[in-house]
Amino acid sequence: MKKNIFLLGIVSFLNDVSSEMIMPILPMFILALGGNGLIVGLIGGLRDSISSILKVFAGYWSDKSGKRKVFVFLGYLTSALFKLLLGFSKIWHHILIFASLERIGKGLRTAPRDAIIAESLPKERGTGFGIHRAMDTLGAILGSIAVFFLFWFFGLDFRSIILMASILAFLSLIPLHFVKERKRKPQRINLKIGLKNLPKSLKLFILISGIFAMANFSYMFFILKAQEVFQGKLAVGIPILLYILFNIFYAGFAVPFGKLSDKIGRRRVIAFGYLLFSLTCLGFAFFSSLIAFIILFALYGMVYAVIDGNQRAYVSDLSPEELRATALGTFHTVLGLIALPASTVAGFLWQISPKMPFLCGSIIGLISAILLV
Repeated sequence: MKKNIFLLGIVSFLNDVSSEMIMPILPMFILALGGNGLIVGLIGGLRDSISSILKVFAGYWSDKSGKRKVFVFLGYLTSALFKLLLGFSKIWHHILIFASLERIGKGLRTAPRDAIIAESLPKERGTGFGIHRAMDTLGAILGSIAVFFLFWFFGLDFRSIILMASILAFLSLIPLHFVKERKRKPQRINLKIGLKNLPKSLKLFILISGIFAMANFSYMFFILKAQEVFQGKLAVGIPILLYILFNIFYAGFAVPFGKLSDKIGRRRVIAFGYLLFSLTCLGFAFFSSLIAFIILFALYGMVYAVIDGNQRAYVSDLSPEELRATALGTFHTVLGLIALPASTVAGFLWQISPKMPFLCGSIIGLISAILLV
């Protein structure tokens, strides 16, 4: 079943080339069409929330029906369609609608896809999720490099780049055809009973990770923090290059930290990630030079390498097999519900002072690390 890991990794690779051609320019696209910091936070929060609210339902429907792959396919297809529509945005209100609805696809696919990964390598889940996240993030690196070349050397505008990205999103559906899901019997569960039967240790971890989610506001504020320091063409080019650096460190450290969590325990590794995030936010609050941004974006990428895959693997460890997708969906939904107020508050704090969101994130990140330890 290792073949599934690599096939799903290829799907995510292609989809992330598409997504990451959009991600680094999205906050700047919002500002170009008349938005401000508060609007950036609102859109960032809605994107995370809409996708995550659906994850628990998609996970539950996947467990109940015994099917995984169909949800994954519909998820990637939906994202591709709304990326195409996003390219036709004329005002920031259009971005609000299409960028938010694009995440419906992520909500449909994530929990069932993560369940396939967990079931494909049951004894090496940290490694399995690490491999998948690394391939996913390699796509992000290539996508962000592509958007830099398309903007800097070919002079394409934001809208043209997004339309090109949507074509790649449709191509990502092809490898998914070859994924083989394990035959499962439909489960006689309802959502209320499924949630009630989740272990207490899992519920406690979801609570702590939810507290951390209050600190982990939208990546777009990190982009804007870098953008405000530079002028002219550099105000777009430098943030994109820093975003590439973020993804390089994310991809480079995802597998090592996944393997480390297999050896020494995921809780310790995740707590280290929370602490590192706290320190990184502190750096963003007080330093604004190019050298500082190079170091900070590298650390920000390492934070995601430590946290992202290992949190999913830890949820999989703590959940019973028959409710694994439901558990993963619940985890993602809790984080998503918190993402909207977290990013909206960050946007409000940004309007007061660009330092404020990062100071707040640093404090909450530290509290989360202490609670997990």
